Amino acid sequence: MASIRSKIKDRLEKFIELDVNGLRSYVLSLFLNLKKSTVDELHKTITKKYDVSRSAVASMVGYIHSKLGILRSHKESYKTPTVYSLKEEYADLLQSELSSKGIAAS
Repeated sequence: MASIRSKIKDRLEKFIELDVNGLRSYVLSLFLNLKKSTVDELHKTITKKYDVSRSAVASMVGYIHSKLGILRSHKESYKTPTVYSLKEEYADLLQSELSSKGIAAS
């Protein structure tokens, strides 16, 4: 388990390092606060601060889910949107990475 956690930590560090305008860190901090959300809910919240399309938000959430592995996805039926939530075992890791970069959870 520690090796998986260290790999996720490394990927998370690189993901945050490549954040040029603060959007990536903002999305991660939203997951810390909201616990679970859909792409539409995230887009609605993010557009208050950033000018970004829904597809860009969906793409970023998909990347965080598949490559970083810190999100869980759940879909009730084919008619409902996918709900993403932060895996509890990585909440402390995400919090420490954001605070080490000087980013406060919004």
